[in-house]
Amino acid sequence: MNRQQTIEHTLRQTLSPIHLQVVDETHKHSVPANTESHYQVIAVSAQFSGKTLLQRHRLINAALAEELAGGIHALALHTMTPEEWLEKNSQIPNSPPCLGGGVK
Repeated sequence: MNRQQTIEHTLRQTLSPIHLQVVDETHKHSVPANTESHYQVIAVSAQFSGKTLLQRHRLINAALAEELAGGIHALALHTMTPEEWLEKNSQIPNSPPCLGGGVK
């Protein structure tokens, strides 16, 4: 199982999401081939109800602690309740562009 599949599997078990999308965005960054280090996660789960954005992110970070310790450099999180997902018409923002590993 590659890292993207591991993230998906872990979050499906942890969140029971109604929608989950894990996008490997590593190719958009200045890293060696096969690095598997930059991801975007769109997670829609009733488990986020009543939780702040920080609490939602901590829930995901705790679930992915092993992966985060093993080489993930960037994790863009979009966490919504089913109601929020409907309000946004299933739209999520794009991840920011790569700055080449340095501050510009």
